[in-house]
Parts: sequence; structure tokens; C-alpha cells
Amino acid sequence: MRHARRRIVRRAARLAAVGGLLLGGTMVTRAVASEPPGPSAAPHTLAQTASGAGLVARLGSDRTAGHWVGSDGRPVVAVTDESTAEAVRRAGATAKVVRHSMAELRSAASTLRAAPRVTGTAWALDYRSNEVVVRGDRTVSGSDWSRLTGVAEGIGGFVRMERTEGVFTTRLNGAEPILSTAGRCSAGFNVTDGTSDFILTAGHCGPTGSVWFGDGKADRQIGRTVAGSFPGDDFSLVEYAGGKAGDGAEVVAVGGGKGVRITGTGEPAVGQRVFRSGSTSGLRDGRVTALDATVNYPEGTVTGLIETDVCAEPGDSGGPMFSEGVALGVTSGGSGDCDKGGTTFFQPLPKAMESLGVRLIVSGQEGAAAGTSAPSAAGTSGAGASAPVTRVGGTPLLARLTDRRNVGPGLLVVAGSLVALVATRWIRTEQDRKAYRRQYSATWG
Repeated sequence: MRHARRRIVRRAARLAAVGGLLLGGTMVTRAVASEPPGPSAAPHTLAQTASGAGLVARLGSDRTAGHWVGSDGRPVVAVTDESTAEAVRRAGATAKVVRHSMAELRSAASTLRAAPRVTGTAWALDYRSNEVVVRGDRTVSGSDWSRLTGVAEGIGGFVRMERTEGVFTTRLNGAEPILSTAGRCSAGFNVTDGTSDFILTAGHCGPTGSVWFGDGKADRQIGRTVAGSFPGDDFSLVEYAGGKAGDGAEVVAVGGGKGVRITGTGEPAVGQRVFRSGSTSGLRDGRVTALDATVNYPEGTVTGLIETDVCAEPGDSGGPMFSEGVALGVTSGGSGDCDKGGTTFFQPLPKAMESLGVRLIVSGQEGAAAGTSAPSAAGTSGAGASAPVTRVGGTPLLARLTDRRNVGPGLLVVAGSLVALVATRWIRTEQDRKAYRRQYSATWG
């Protein structure tokens, strides 16, 4: 009876071990199939929108009209005919058939730029509605608005005119404040040319030669503006007085002594959730509403901007915009405030860095230990202060460990099952050896 129980226990243990091997193998297979390319890869939303951008580039501007992130997180591509829509669906994206191509939308925007300039107006390409949206703030006179409306009607019915209550202004005055005789701005991102380190911020903050300080007493000089472009574009470089940004140069402040570690740079997509940090209104979030926006500020016209529904206030100029640790742009201007909401425009980061010949200073190790010492500016949490690093919208450690895309749990199950299988085999061998010795001894005796 006792031997029968032992055989049953051994058999159950072997079956459990074999089942564990099958389960662990399945977990590893699924994890590998859905594993992200690596720690330096773009965030999930950006990776999906990149496929939309690739489709638009491959199919051409005459057959497509932009792309955006759908409510389910999948890329949506606007197309002008059903055959192109079928090509988009075969590629795994969602297709939306629209009337006007990207070439038509850009032609309409060019016509608006060629018209007499009206301060207080802005326009952008709205991919989702397949329109060019023209906005005028409360400073635009009735006659100017009528004249611009006439231009829009001459283009066609896909130019939508809207009035807004706010005023389109540059947000001069910002993640950490930097001050000069020109006013107060926010530091954006730390960049380098390989020899010296710089703050990349808004161009309207101050002309070349502007000296910047880190406090109101003007006894701690941060650096001097050495290059920039405004109007037309809206970016500038502030060279650090000591030549280097210091430890924690890859961290941007989000308020409360906390910061977000920046791991790379990218281009946003319509519908993507983004975050903005500034010294006046702190950390705010919203979504990208349009791209390739043009704004007629009182100081001049700026083109190629990112339009969002994130709020901003005076003093937030130059502050960083990012998503899941990926740097996207610096705050240019907008309308409204953080009580009533509004529209905020951003200078895209890749274009600015290419024009200035610099690259972003990024984190060498994603998720490195918190408590990184922050530099004196460039979106840090404080002058020389320690900034615990958080990941906005990130996943906790426990969630990552239990994520089915993680190969760790599957490998643990496989390893445990192998140990159990070997152990049961060893126990059976030992029991058989002892039984044989007993039988042999009895026979010999």
C-alpha cells in the first residue's frame, strides 16, 4: 500500500513538472512575440504612430491626408480612395476615406500664408476633420477677419473659420525659471554639441547675447544666449556659464521636487497624450490636436508648430513638452489659461536641434536610481537640488513583473519545473537503488 502511494505521488509530481514546462514555454513564447525592441525603443504610442507615418510616406501626399492615434491606440490614416484604404488595412492600420489630400491641405495653408498678415490669427491642419482650421483671437478686427474669411472661401469649403476668446501671445516670463533683462522664461531641455552643454528653450525669450540668471537676485549666472531663431521658428540656445550642465542633465522638473528622466527625442502624432512642464503652472497634460500650425504673434509669424489643448500661462515659455520620457518640443505660445483652458503651441524639438547642430542629453539607463542630482536649469527640479525621478504615466514594478510581455515569470516557471522534474527522477532512482539493495541482501542472506 505504501509503495502504491509513493508511485502515485511521484507520478503526480512528474505530471505537474511537465505541465509547468508547457506553461512556462507558452509564457516565454508570448512574451518574446510581444516584447518591445529594447529599452531605447520609442514608447508604445509613438511606435504605433510611426507605422502611420511610414504608411503616409510610402503612399504619398496625393493619396493620403495625415495620420493620428485612434481611441484604441491604433494608428488611423486618412486616405482619398478605397484602393489606398485597402493597402492601409493590409498593413494593420485603420483607414478613413476623406475628400481632400494632404497636398490640397498644404496648398490651402500656403495660400493663407501668402495673404496679408493678420496679427492674432493662427491656422493648422486638422487631419481628423480633413480641414484647415483658421482661428482668430479677440484682438482681430471685424474687417481683418472678413478679409481673411474671403481668402478662405476662395480656397474651398475645407477651410474652417473659428473665433477664440483668448489672445495668441508668446508665453514670455516658465520647468525651472531663468531670468534676464528680457523677462522670465522656462528652461527646456539640455543639449550638447559634443564640446559644450546648452539649454534649448524658446527663441522669443531673448536675442543672442542675453544673459540668464537662476534667481531674482542676479547673483548666479546660468549662461548666455548664443544662437536662436525667432520669428519664423521659435528656439534658442543658452550656453552654460561653466560649459557643462552637470549631473542629472537628462531630468526635467515636473514640480514638487520631482522630475522625469528623458530617454530620447521624437515627433508627436495627432491624438497623442503629452505633458508640459513650466515654472508658472507646473505639470499639465493634454493631447496633440494638429500639426504644422502657423501662428501670427504680435512679434511675428512662426510656422511648423505643434498645436495642443494643453494649457499654459505667462512664464511657461520654453518649457519642455514630452511623452513617456520622449522629448517632443518646447513651449512657444498660445491663448487661454489653466483655469479656463486654451490652446498652446510648441516648437518641434528635432527641427530645432538639427538647425542648431546639437543633440539631446538623454538618460544612459532607463529607470536608473532615483535621487539624481539635478543641474541648475534646463527643466530641472531645482538649482543643484536632488530630484527624485518619476515616470509620468509609467508602469509600477509589480505591473511590469506580472506583464505577460515580460519573459521573467515564464523563465522562472520553466526553471522550477525542470528542477522538480530532475528532483523526482533522482528520488525515484534512489528509491529503486535502495529497493534493489534490500532485495539483493535478502536473497544473499
